[in-house]
Amino acid sequence: MSLLQTDAVVLHVADYLESSRILRLATRDAGVQSVVARGARSSKKRFGSAVDLFAEGQAQIQLKQGRDLHALNGFDVTVARPSLAVEMGRFTAASAIAECVLRLVHEEAAPAVYDALVDGLNRLAAAAPGDTASVALSVLWQVVGEVGYRPTIDECIECHSPLEAEDDARFHAAVGGTLCPVCARRAPGGRLLPASARATLRRWFLGETFPLDELAVRAHQRLLREFLAQHLSDNRPLKAFQIWETGQW
Repeated sequence: MSLLQTDAVVLHVADYLESSRILRLATRDAGVQSVVARGARSSKKRFGSAVDLFAEGQAQIQLKQGRDLHALNGFDVTVARPSLAVEMGRFTAASAIAECVLRLVHEEAAPAVYDALVDGLNRLAAAAPGDTASVALSVLWQVVGEVGYRPTIDECIECHSPLEAEDDARFHAAVGGTLCPVCARRAPGGRLLPASARATLRRWFLGETFPLDELAVRAHQRLLREFLAQHLSDNRPLKAFQIWETGQW
């Protein structure tokens, strides 16, 4: 066994046996890790608010070789983010971000993804209720990009010819980006991506946040969902994403 001390964020919490909890943590140094916090339900002296969703701090994890579930020895909380739980739109957006990180990141160091996650949760916690969807979409596209799946939107992904910024383009989630008119004729289907939507994506890739009307938000949520469905390693539904997208809470 070895002791790992690393920055971590709590992305999922589940009760375990009579007194413990299982947490899934996004860590800076070891990707996503599943840990058991023994006694966390019976006493708060050891872990305190560390078992709260979206809490961030220094985790001490006892790694067990060949095991999928490790022991959480301690968690020193530095940022609790209680504001993510006081408004449902903000909470479901944070949950969708957490779900995507859990599905896209595995047990390997991903510091850039971790930084994008932490920055995104901070931005979401401070966002006005009307801006949470735009902030979450920006964060999710940044996470997708850091994992290595950022779509191509300024050139044809097949022939690599540049696309004019003011032009609409055919977007194919399965191939990972936009196609020029010639290549699009050979690949039916996909979705027409207006020039304004490409401009929005371009700004989100840079981490910018700006107001969007509800119709544009819905279109971008649908685009992201279709893109994620093509690049996840299994066919399990994104349940938290669906609740966030549909507003069915």
